[in-house]
Amino acid sequence: MNIVLWHVHGSWTTAFVQGVHRYLIPTLPERGPWGGGRPAAWDWPASAVEVPPTELAGADVDVVVLQRPEELELARRWLHRTPGRDVPAVYVEHNTPREHAATSRHPAADRDDLLLVHVTHFNRLMWDAGSTRTAVVEHGVVDPGHRYTGELPAAAVAVNEPLRRGRVTGTDLLPRFARAVPLDVFGMGTAGLDSALGTAGVRPRGDLPQDRMHTEMARRRAYLHLSRWTSLGLSLVEAMQLGMPVVALATTEAVEAVPRGTGCCSTDPGRLERALRELVAEPELARTQGAAARAHALARYGLDRFLGDWDALLADVTERPAARVPVASATNGRS
Repeated sequence: MNIVLWHVHGSWTTAFVQGVHRYLIPTLPERGPWGGGRPAAWDWPASAVEVPPTELAGADVDVVVLQRPEELELARRWLHRTPGRDVPAVYVEHNTPREHAATSRHPAADRDDLLLVHVTHFNRLMWDAGSTRTAVVEHGVVDPGHRYTGELPAAAVAVNEPLRRGRVTGTDLLPRFARAVPLDVFGMGTAGLDSALGTAGVRPRGDLPQDRMHTEMARRRAYLHLSRWTSLGLSLVEAMQLGMPVVALATTEAVEAVPRGTGCCSTDPGRLERALRELVAEPELARTQGAAARAHALARYGLDRFLGDWDALLADVTERPAARVPVASATNGRS
């Protein structure tokens, strides 16, 4: 198939473009949010092709994958076709509701021309989609390989813009855990985090290229995930695939991603702190739980399962209009 999609989320898109299709990525000279093209820091196959908007109007397009409300109008204008009417379309929701957890209406609610695809069951549970048909295709992650050494008695944290996002990403909890074990924090906007939080135990490591970040994370004894409200941070799954044991707040989809024996998942920070201390103090325990974490993450979030689910869904959507397609895991009515 020829699939039009915007580069919005690096990890998700990196997995999605590993399939057998041709991926048309809208690209503007200035790049930016509506024409970012191929990223420099991610490994994408040659089948992900940069396409200027001026060439999309005459392009052979089988399906449009939408990820933001504004893309509906952009696709109509650039393709000279209306998504869901003139060309099949799905809308992928990556995020939890931004404000009201159980009562937020989705931008694609009450539509009969789109299939709304959530990346976690928690997301579908929380968003009010009205009469729009919905489905869930859980995340897939490109296996970074088993890299765990755990040689450094510290915990790795991967988070973007922790100062701006604050309590959402659990930034306020970092000093507490840093008093238990040193925290090495990777990601965008982490510079000055130690000064802002007033603790030397939080050590910013910057926004490294993905491959280098994975290697550096895997040198730490454990992975710490403190996001209060996020869909499912793929860095958590990546850490598990690296072979790292994880300590995570049991919020949103994390309770599905972190089963017993792969670390600790709880809403009690005290319990998480004790678990993190134990993992850092006992390298063999950390190694054993990290191996279990890798096995689980490969089974549940493996690339083959992810791409297979998407192939089946897209085949259904392109065969008939989304409103009449019997998509596996799809539901009618309110979710």
